[in-house]
Amino acid sequence: MTIRQVSFTSRLRAESLAASPHIAVISITDPGTPEASLDSGFTDVLRLSFFDAVPADEYLPAPLPGMFDHVMARQIGDFVRELHAAPADVSLMAHCEYGVSRSAAVALFAAAHASAPLAAREFAYDANHWVVELLSRLYPDLAIEIPAAAGASERRTLPRAA
Repeated sequence: MTIRQVSFTSRLRAESLAASPHIAVISITDPGTPEASLDSGFTDVLRLSFFDAVPADEYLPAPLPGMFDHVMARQIGDFVRELHAAPADVSLMAHCEYGVSRSAAVALFAAAHASAPLAAREFAYDANHWVVELLSRLYPDLAIEIPAAAGASERRTLPRAA
């Protein structure tokens, strides 16, 4: 499934979507909350649970419970690689609780990894820096760039196409 497009959204929006065999999902929830109620027809789903947080000190001796870690980064990388290596085309949607930080970070990575366009990329300016940092360490050849907030402001002022 060659990844043709990447997007990110909120949990509420992801839970409202009807499944499609042409959409894969990375579902991110908070630890201690139920899994997202995605349509059962979604066949390619990676479920992860971690807080939208950045550690105060990345050199702590043990990973903090509920924090994004190298294991999760590897799971995301493997999932995206497998999707992109398969023969059929697919769109990849990442979601988290509000569709702002964790899902934006994962979507930026997936778009860079697959050389695919990221829908509404300019709104990924609040991407979780810790998630981007760990994914960048795991895949140092990728340029995962968080866009400046100004791009979203500029887009909001442009008139919509008819």
